[in-house]
Amino acid sequence: MADYDIAVIGGGINGVGIARDAAGRGLKVLLVEQNDLGSGTSSASTKLVHGGLRYLEQYAFRLVRESLREREILLRQAPHLVRPIRFVLPVQRGARPAWLLRLGLYLYDWFAGSTALPKSVAVDLNTSQAGGPLRRSFVAGFEYSDCTVDDARLVIANAQDAAERGATILTRTKCVRVERGSEWNVVLNVRGKRTVVTSRVLVNATGPWTALFGEMAVRQAGKAPVRLVKGSHIVVRRLFVHDKAYIFQNSDRRVVFAIPFHRDYTLIGTTDKDFVGDLAAVAPSREEIVYLCEAASAYFRDLVSIGDVVWAFAGVRPLYDNGKREARETTRDDKLVLDKAMGRAPLLTLYGGKLTTYRAVSEQAVDRIGVFFTPTRRWTADAFLPGGDLNGDTVAAFTARARERWPFLADEELADRLVAAYGNRLERVLGDARRLTDLGRNFGYDLTEAEVRYLMQHEWAETADDVLWRRTKLGLKFSNAEKETLAQFMAQAKAG
Repeated sequence: MADYDIAVIGGGINGVGIARDAAGRGLKVLLVEQNDLGSGTSSASTKLVHGGLRYLEQYAFRLVRESLREREILLRQAPHLVRPIRFVLPVQRGARPAWLLRLGLYLYDWFAGSTALPKSVAVDLNTSQAGGPLRRSFVAGFEYSDCTVDDARLVIANAQDAAERGATILTRTKCVRVERGSEWNVVLNVRGKRTVVTSRVLVNATGPWTALFGEMAVRQAGKAPVRLVKGSHIVVRRLFVHDKAYIFQNSDRRVVFAIPFHRDYTLIGTTDKDFVGDLAAVAPSREEIVYLCEAASAYFRDLVSIGDVVWAFAGVRPLYDNGKREARETTRDDKLVLDKAMGRAPLLTLYGGKLTTYRAVSEQAVDRIGVFFTPTRRWTADAFLPGGDLNGDTVAAFTARARERWPFLADEELADRLVAAYGNRLERVLGDARRLTDLGRNFGYDLTEAEVRYLMQHEWAETADDVLWRRTKLGLKFSNAEKETLAQFMAQAKAG
């Protein structure tokens, strides 16, 4: 008998989503990630759960409809991580005309169906607060609804749920080779030690590494239908005081977002550039940073320059190659390929996909491989993610109750950060503390010893980067000395 029913290779959003779904159906699951969970593309997105307004131009109506349906599900399942936001779309002379934008937004609202989010409306930018930061030439526009998300924490929430339902999660573990017979022999490098486990089914959910893993580890023949496209983002000091976001039409017909980010910043992205190179060293180019600065400067009164950038990051999207010439025209849809050769263990490979639809894709993936096991029912559409059950409260009401219980959360910024990260699991972090000092050492910006220990014990955090850039975004504020102090503490805690 095999050690596992399913071995999932890849700890990005799709890998952890598949592991969670399968574990919840009673299957014995192993998930293997060579680095930290969500350390690749899944933590380098534009931080949106959205239908993809621009996909309407590509007639990707099914993808938009499915994405909007998933937006509603995720908003319900993880309201602490997925937050509604209004987007402002200025009308730009020489770009898509107002009538076309209005038609697209009508379709967007129609595909969304019944939703608690407000519908799109026309807006006068001369009188609206949203028009204040924009150049005076922008006088008309539209507003519509979508959602932002903490992408890296969404990965963690899925991994937590998978583990709590029985899945084995191995981080910093590389799958170096697999051998295929009636079962899979999966050869792992677990922190320098060679281990072999067996599994009835193998899932390749390695994202940008899909083709490389298929070629090197699985030894698949032929070229995998993957197009690697790099998306880069920049973060600058806050460019506007209101809580709405912007979507700008650029001169190359791409769109660029400007989104409020962790209170004090604005996130600007993204680019679409074909990627060739080392997947372990993905970074924005100077050309891409300049592109994003110029795109923002074409709309905002205050110019954005390279000197304003406090952080820049990039991720490589593993898109399913549909043969389009331009990277921006390549489909964001997913494709599941099941290899079930007679007498040989099944292999499921996931190509493409997007953050918003990960739950539906995971469900479809487990449906496909579920034929090799006792049939079980779908369940993830109606289940909260860890932290998401606020007992019927809004996020604001839950935060107010948290501030009553823990008086030191009178600091609004700290209260908002902790609720946004942990939701109803905040009690597991704060316990019976009455003062901030009860939580141990403060490493800076109210990141306490208790929180770091929780992240290490329950969220697979092992390094300062894991904490500062994926579990939180406090890396934007920490000094090098503060980062080093945190790193030393974590190293000692891990050793002890």
